[in-house]
Amino acid sequence: SCSRAKDVTMPAKLPVNFFSTRSPVIDLFRGQLDYADHLRQDSEIVLYFFYAPWCGQSVAAREEIEHVASKLSDQVLFVAVNCWWNQGKCRKQKHFFYFPVIHLYHRSFGPIEYKGPMSAVYIEKFVRRVMTPLLYISSRSKLLDFLSNYEPGVLGYFEFNASPQPPGYLTFFTSALHSLKKDYLGTIRFGVITDKRVAEEVSLVHSGSVYLHRHVNTSLFYPNDIMNYTAENICKWALENREVLIRWLRPHGGKSLLLNNELKKGPALLIFIPYNPLAEIHPLLDEITKVALEYHNCNKSQAAEPESQHLGDTDSPAFDSFVPDAHMKLPETFSITKYPCCNTVVLPQWHSISRTHNVCELCINQTLGVKPNKVHVPHCNFLEIEAALDSFYLQEHTFFQVISSTIECSNFLSFYSPFSYYTACCRTVNRRFLSFISSEKTIFQTPKVAFSSHGKKDNTQHSIPHIEDRNCFIPDLHISSTNITGLSCRTNKTLNLYLLDSNLFWIYAERLGATRSTHLKEFATIVDLKEEVHYVLDQNQSLVRPTLESFIKNFSILYSPLKRHLVDDPSIHFHEQHVITEVTSNTFHDTVFLSEKNVLLLYYAQWCGFCASLNHVFIQLARLLPPDNFTVARIDTTRNDLPWEFMTDRLPTILFFPHQRKEQSVKFPEDFSVNLPNLLKFILHHSSLSSSEPCTKECLHKERVLQQGHISHLEREIQKLRSEINALHQAHEQLEAQLTEARREEHRLQQQKHTLEKQHKTLQLHSEQLQATYDQKNQELLEMAEKLQELADASENLLKENTLLRILVAAREGKLQSKDEIKESLQSEQTLSEDNDVLVSAATATSEEKRIDNTDTTETEHSSGNRTE
Repeated sequence: SCSRAKDVTMPAKLPVNFFSTRSPVIDLFRGQLDYADHLRQDSEIVLYFFYAPWCGQSVAAREEIEHVASKLSDQVLFVAVNCWWNQGKCRKQKHFFYFPVIHLYHRSFGPIEYKGPMSAVYIEKFVRRVMTPLLYISSRSKLLDFLSNYEPGVLGYFEFNASPQPPGYLTFFTSALHSLKKDYLGTIRFGVITDKRVAEEVSLVHSGSVYLHRHVNTSLFYPNDIMNYTAENICKWALENREVLIRWLRPHGGKSLLLNNELKKGPALLIFIPYNPLAEIHPLLDEITKVALEYHNCNKSQAAEPESQHLGDTDSPAFDSFVPDAHMKLPETFSITKYPCCNTVVLPQWHSISRTHNVCELCINQTLGVKPNKVHVPHCNFLEIEAALDSFYLQEHTFFQVISSTIECSNFLSFYSPFSYYTACCRTVNRRFLSFISSEKTIFQTPKVAFSSHGKKDNTQHSIPHIEDRNCFIPDLHISSTNITGLSCRTNKTLNLYLLDSNLFWIYAERLGATRSTHLKEFATIVDLKEEVHYVLDQNQSLVRPTLESFIKNFSILYSPLKRHLVDDPSIHFHEQHVITEVTSNTFHDTVFLSEKNVLLLYYAQWCGFCASLNHVFIQLARLLPPDNFTVARIDTTRNDLPWEFMTDRLPTILFFPHQRKEQSVKFPEDFSVNLPNLLKFILHHSSLSSSEPCTKECLHKERVLQQGHISHLEREIQKLRSEINALHQAHEQLEAQLTEARREEHRLQQQKHTLEKQHKTLQLHSEQLQATYDQKNQELLEMAEKLQELADASENLLKENTLLRILVAAREGKLQSKDEIKESLQSEQTLSEDNDVLVSAATATSEEKRIDNTDTTETEHSSGNRTE
């Protein structure tokens, strides 16, 4: 039987060197991660470049890494690791979702991942920030340079008289590395002051204190009494309280929601500039920074407060940049401040068909009744504006004129302070659309100002104002047309400022309207997603401070004179006269609104098959209609960026614009079939061929019917509003009932709270009693333990004595036993001697004389021997 063939797989090829052997980068092409960690132990700064050999971005970044390594290889160890080889430890231990990945280590701290552009200048800048995360400030000039930077700055003061480092210095150093780890853009700069006199300039007195510098808001000191002095807390505190005037946007090139999330926050000013991170000076960036600082400087006195308090030398240029009005003197008595807080209110027009309405500017002005030594410009808040508006309502300050070329002003005192009064200035404004577009100056500029009296007003019907926008236009203030100081707080259209490097992201600028043939890659645009508007700064103007200020202010005023930027199809060219006019976004207003003809417009798309089937119908219609009075046109919605009010969600869509009432366009009914007779009836019904002929009775009847239709429509709208009001009243009653129930529930919870508090007090007393009993028992146990310890000691002594006694008794018993044995032996010997006495008695008697003689002789010798001794 034949066995099934086994699957054959080809093993992966052995990896080869990714970097050249002469490169300063150590290439571990087999993924030797353990050897890489061994190399890191001997180096202070290490850069890991994790790559995959097949990755195109890794190949593109290889040259950039080599360029950086050629400059910093004597200070930084560059290690490249192949994290794709399946037999290597890097592939087994690391799991990256993209390549390449750059990690940096500063001694034992890390990894710090770099997520910026894979460009040599940006990588080198980030590596240098990791090498020196702290800037050492030893003089006042360096301090001024540090504070004048647009990036948020954190300063720490340490006295370097201890060995090896002063207390808290290593913690502050680590917090700088933490900021680089959390924010790869490095928007927070950390500095260390080593001179006590320089530290006193920013009120840093004690060694180890930390100071967060902010340009517009009040600067902060690290709260040591609230937060522990740790590296993580310092970094978190700085990130949460930092002040970001301008934010850099650096898309990584893949799919992301970076731009979408930022544009959803509100109107955005996107500025594209060529940026070199390694350059020592950035003049264009400094200009933009000054614009951002002025734009966000809502209260100049408060904004300049930290620098004016701590920096005494007001003659330096840096100090002048901090405090723009440091040398400005306030008037002595009874004068209006230079920068009041104003709000624009719009009064409804006096008649429904009127093309004029009144625009009033309501300002708060501070007077000085007593000459003070130093007075700061008051910061107007919403409550003060609301109080001024209430005064405006109560005193019925109505400025009611049909057409007036002057500004009429009125002053009235505040209810709260005799030194404050409100100023209301009004004028009539033509509300025609084209007048605002063609006007290059603000609508409020006029040399004539007339003040009204404080007395009675005319018995005219007064209208309730409506807050629209904040805009200073009172001639007495003498504010230049390009002054944007504090404009972000005086308008509802606050801009968020963003910077992009045009060297890397110029494709975004081209998508937003920049020309491709420009030699200077500088571009500015405003995008407002909510209002669906898009403005482009004229690229013929240089990107300087006055140009940006004018661009921002023209966007911020109530009726912006900026022209919306619309994207059309560049491939459309008109080489010959066509029966049907092709309209683009650039020619939309000229062809439709400015034309003196009746216009029939078809919205279509190239992918719409039914739209293409209507071409012959519109060609026949264009040939039948007189060209002097009618224009048949079409527009491709897929290739043209139309204003939102002219967009449609259904194709094809047919709109008819009568030449006398272009704003009252009529849509072709969707339930009618699109053919030539229906189109002709539709056009003839909504058009008037002879506008110059006198109006007949039939014309008057039609006009009357039309007016009656308008009145009926308005009545229906009023009825709808009344029904909505009734619904709101019902909702209000329901809300009141819910609030009553909530109050009852709150009262019940308060009672439960009091009951629980009483129980808590009882439990607390019981706990105290138990604690006292516990302490007493614990004391008794301690005493018993001491007594037991004494008994144990006595018992141990008795045991020792008992042991000694036993030893003595045993020794005594041994002695006694030996004595008994000696006694027994003596008794046996005595018995034997008695038996032998009988036998030797004779011999004894015989030799007794001899013994006596011998004894005498022996005693004589013994005594002589004793004498000799």
